[in-house]
Amino acid sequence: MRTIIVFLIIFSIIVVIHEFGHFYFAKRAGIKVREFALGMGPKLFAKQGEDGTTYTVRMLPMGGYVRLAGLSEEDEIEPGMEIGLTLDDNDVVQQINLSDSLDQEELPARVNDSDLINKMTLEVLPTGKSDYVTYQVDKEATIIESDGTLIEVAPYESRYEAASPWSKFKTNFAGPLNNFILSIIVYTIIGFMLPGVPMNSPEAIVGSVVEDSPAMAAGLQEDDVIVGLNDESIETWNDMVTFVDANAGEEVSVTVERGDTTETVDLTIGTVVDEQTNEERGQIGIIKGDRYDSSFMGRLTYGFRSTWGVITGVLGVIGGMIVNGFNVNNFGGPVAMAQMTSQVVDFGFIPILSFMAYLSANLGIINLMPIPALDGGKIVLNAIEAVRGKPVSQSTEGIITLVGVGLLLILMVLVTWNDIQRAFF
Repeated sequence: MRTIIVFLIIFSIIVVIHEFGHFYFAKRAGIKVREFALGMGPKLFAKQGEDGTTYTVRMLPMGGYVRLAGLSEEDEIEPGMEIGLTLDDNDVVQQINLSDSLDQEELPARVNDSDLINKMTLEVLPTGKSDYVTYQVDKEATIIESDGTLIEVAPYESRYEAASPWSKFKTNFAGPLNNFILSIIVYTIIGFMLPGVPMNSPEAIVGSVVEDSPAMAAGLQEDDVIVGLNDESIETWNDMVTFVDANAGEEVSVTVERGDTTETVDLTIGTVVDEQTNEERGQIGIIKGDRYDSSFMGRLTYGFRSTWGVITGVLGVIGGMIVNGFNVNNFGGPVAMAQMTSQVVDFGFIPILSFMAYLSANLGIINLMPIPALDGGKIVLNAIEAVRGKPVSQSTEGIITLVGVGLLLILMVLVTWNDIQRAFF
């Protein structure tokens, strides 16, 4: 239960911060934000703010979302629907009730046609009448949705499609940007909580030695720096890994710096089999260490360095798949995240914060991938609009988005099934 609660809190914070980025820049661009929701599913609470946005709390405590007028929205008012209308003294529609609970003062009617974007008109057949009537709809009128949520109508000038390409770009980019900012802030907080922050030194520093390993048998110790293997100079951890992999099973001479002294020891490189490739690899049984910085600037910059490290790591994986082909093992879904949460919960508050920062940066970079339905796909469409001088047609954009959603659903199923197999089989 503790793992589930921590996971939901982490996930919700990351998603809400992401959505707030879209919310803030949409407001600045004049795009109507119809709803800002905390959670998903059925509505528990709703209140319309003075800014026209309806703020809701929903039943499932998982993330949240914003509804931008004109972006991936379907028409709610369709021919044949039974609705209730509230009119002013000039017979201008002030409220449209789509729910089953109509007020006695509302005019019941059946919809024949509607245009709540350009003409702001509603053609209906009032109950008990034989002739259709066309009503003008106020540009600040409200709609009561089927679940009782109150939102505002959205004439064309307030909709996503009316915004400039630059405003759309900022609105779409702001979500991932907020994830990067959250990651930087959380990692920086961690930097000031730790005795010292890792400097991500490239050197082959021994962080710890595995029990009963070749390194332990040879007497390697924590904080040793490997500077040579046989006659080959070792400058980085990657140099050491490359040499060890290429010399599995061989006896080698290891030169290490230990404090102010340099020592040489002999060891025999162990052999392990890579489960994914079935290839033999060398292993000596050490875990990478690092140098630590306790200065103010070191702590202050830790957030930027750590977030950049996550970003480059994710891009490296994506680049590897472009070169070597798609591998579902490079992805992790809800099951994998739940497992990771279970692990970090046992280690305390700082690992939980670090995990949240890591996931936030991951979500930011993944959302910027140029895949339809993701923010990156929308940004590509914004760029095309800027070059063409006009947006892609709504029908074409709808098809592209539908294809993107389909691909994401397929990927989600594959990743989730793969996570289940790795976890339980």
